[in-house]
Amino acid sequence: MSTDVCVCPNDDVFYLRYALDDDKTNDDERVDALKSNIAWRSNEGRSIVTSARTAIARARSSSSSSSGEEEEEEEEEDEEEGKTRERKGWNNDHVRDAAPRSEIVSRYLTTEQCITTSLPSTGDLVYCIRAGRIDDVGLMSEVSIDDMVEFFLYCKEVNSAVADVRSLESDVLVKLITCNDLGGVKLVGGSPDLRRALSVASRKANELYPTFSGRTLMLNPPALLGALARLFTPLFPRAVRDRLRFVSGPLGDVADLREISAGGTKREDFVTQVDALAYD
Repeated sequence: MSTDVCVCPNDDVFYLRYALDDDKTNDDERVDALKSNIAWRSNEGRSIVTSARTAIARARSSSSSSSGEEEEEEEEEDEEEGKTRERKGWNNDHVRDAAPRSEIVSRYLTTEQCITTSLPSTGDLVYCIRAGRIDDVGLMSEVSIDDMVEFFLYCKEVNSAVADVRSLESDVLVKLITCNDLGGVKLVGGSPDLRRALSVASRKANELYPTFSGRTLMLNPPALLGALARLFTPLFPRAVRDRLRFVSGPLGDVADLREISAGGTKREDFVTQVDALAYD
């Protein structure tokens, strides 16, 4: 195996997730999955994992702070634990700027459309995205499907690495809950290329990050739920489809996603609602 810690991380949680993978029927399949993913990380995925983990190291070691959500989460967790631990620096600019095609994608995916926070009750990460507020036509006119697949896998690598660190710190396996706010989604029109990129990235990420994804909440769907379900459900692999839930409520009255980050005015309501929906 590679000695590159970006390819073969030196933390136990990375490997524990493979050992706990219930989607595999036996240990041989779990070992094969690990070998296959290490091969991907060593070759076609090497630039993604190297960029992600290098960016995380720079973000954590940064003494300056930005509006990145991870810094807010560090502060929140300290308050909840009643500790006076010094807040770790986190400059999210490093993570954003290292993303594939970030100079283009960052103009279309801002904190208005996408944010990552955490649940105080479990420590699980919560990735929120507002599909209906993304200018998918404009975005996909400037990047390719492959570009966006790499971007989404980069985001998954960042979240996975952060979750593994937090798992080691808390001694609890941290997972990722996805909240996709469907308010404003067009059932007709838009860019099919972005949906294709999401589909490809979702299938690949399900292979690469076992025992990481929790419930996927499809929030605030339009009245034509049947049509919407037919539109979105096929985008996800079976393991993800089994975790899908279409519900109304969370994010429905949130104008700016920053309102649900630490200290935000809508955060308490949001985490209470997600707690009730993500673990039943």
